Amino acid sequence: MKLISRIHILSAALFLILSFLLSANSSFAETKTFIKEYTHNAGDEDSRNSSRTIALREVKRLLLEELGTYLESQTEVKNFQLTKDQITTLTAGIVSTEVIEDKWDGKIYWLKAKITANPQDVIKSIDSLRKDREKSKELEEIRKLSDHLLKENERLRKELATTNGEKREQKKTAYNKTIKELDAIEWFEKAQMYYKVGNFNEAINALNKSIEIVPIFINAYYSRAYAYENLGNYNLAIQDYNMAIEIQPNDAAAYFGRGQLYSALNNFSSALLDYNKAIELNPKYALAFYYRGNTHGILRNYNQAINDYNKTLELDKMYAEVVYLGRGASYFMLRDYKQAINDYDKTIELLPKYAQVYVLRGDAYSALGNFKKAIQNYDKAIELNPQNSDAYYNRGIAYGKLGNNRRAIDDYEIAARLGDKGSQDFLKSIGISW
Repeated sequence: MKLISRIHILSAALFLILSFLLSANSSFAETKTFIKEYTHNAGDEDSRNSSRTIALREVKRLLLEELGTYLESQTEVKNFQLTKDQITTLTAGIVSTEVIEDKWDGKIYWLKAKITANPQDVIKSIDSLRKDREKSKELEEIRKLSDHLLKENERLRKELATTNGEKREQKKTAYNKTIKELDAIEWFEKAQMYYKVGNFNEAINALNKSIEIVPIFINAYYSRAYAYENLGNYNLAIQDYNMAIEIQPNDAAAYFGRGQLYSALNNFSSALLDYNKAIELNPKYALAFYYRGNTHGILRNYNQAINDYNKTLELDKMYAEVVYLGRGASYFMLRDYKQAINDYDKTIELLPKYAQVYVLRGDAYSALGNFKKAIQNYDKAIELNPQNSDAYYNRGIAYGKLGNNRRAIDDYEIAARLGDKGSQDFLKSIGISW
């Protein structure tokens, strides 16, 4: 269904617009540098590489905590009402750590590293990132895993110093496992930095390393699927979600992610099955209800779409603007034009500069026979976006219904010049060129 599919475009556009606004006007703000050192006393089981892995994870933790403490004191961050841990977690997905100097003498590994960041840019990125529930959850999982592994590594290192025989070999195996997993996280985080600059191929290379080190690292499969998706390779992305589901069959996020890819491939029946499974595993998964609603709309199951949009609003109003838009489109297709107008009104309250919703509300007024009100909406859409061919074409129809044929033809001609096929065909049929 054309109206519903526009929601996907709107969601992506909103993200891009927000990213642009957040990065604008901040290039001249002052940057700050935070520097920390860490010394790792190696055990008999340690190599230079294992010592570096531990030292780098520890120094990153110290740097992020210091940056988090600084940001916590900033007025803008206080307004976000985030805990220090939440600030530190989100910041890990924004800034990168640079090693300044390191030394290794076979027993002691010393490392100095820094984070250089523009605080205003970081604050704005935090504001954007905290609204992305899926990404925030992923960053929180990675931070918890890293902290757990560092504590486990330290515990095992102490025990290895006093353990002999078979037990020591068992503990050494467990110790080496923590090193591998910490190294996998390091590659995973490198991939996130590549994402920041849009280098998805390098992100995939980093994630390949992460998966090579720990083949069951489920977050790495999710992240690599995202990179493949951005490169348009949906089938490889689906394979990564398949692998994630094989590793963790009860993870709702894997089914949700795969469902989105099936939707992108127009395989809506498979998408619907995955959204159903995601909701079965997590009945409070608001985004899964929203996208299932979109899918029902595309499949012309409009009543089911409305039920899913209602459930999305019940669970989380963060997505209200696109939910109202989708629900309005569903009501329109059910010819409940008054309800459609109510939802378009709510969308416009939240997105007053989005031209297409005025076109949709104009269509609903036209369907009710209120052509003057419809024209007012098409006028607003054209004011916001003079290249909107739908607005001209539909306004032309409304003028025609009111008997103003001259204005109708004028609008058809503009729409035709903008590439609207309906206008072009109509004008040809009455012998008018544009």
